Amino acid sequence: MSNEQDTPQVEAQAPEFEQASGEGPATEGQGIGIDPLLDVTVTVAVELGRRRLPLAEVAKLGPGAVVELHRNISEPVDLVAQGVPIARGEVVVIDDRFAIRVTEIIDPKRRSTTSGA
Repeated sequence: MSNEQDTPQVEAQAPEFEQASGEGPATEGQGIGIDPLLDVTVTVAVELGRRRLPLAEVAKLGPGAVVELHRNISEPVDLVAQGVPIARGEVVVIDDRFAIRVTEIIDPKRRSTTSGA
C-alpha cells in the first residue's frame, strides 16, 4: 500500500539574498566611527615583567623578599588594556609618582593577549 498520493508535492527553491555591502542600514555607508566608544572606561596596567614560580616558592615570600623578573632594566615596559598589550614605554617619575612615557604603539596585527615578557 503506497501513500504517494496522500503526500503533497513540495517544490524546493534556492533562496535569494541581496549582496552584502558591509554598510549598516542606519548609517547608509558613512560608518558610525569610534565616537560612541570614547567614554568607555577600560582597565590599563603597566607590566614591568613576569616570573613563573612554583607555589612552594611563592609561599616562602615575605617582607623584604626579592623576585627577579624576566626583563632587562633597559627593555621598555608594556602598557596593557584589558589584558592586551597596546603600547610600550619607559618608566618616569612625575611629582613623586611613577608614570610611563609611551615610546611605541603596538601594531594591532601584532597584538596578543600575552606580552613579550
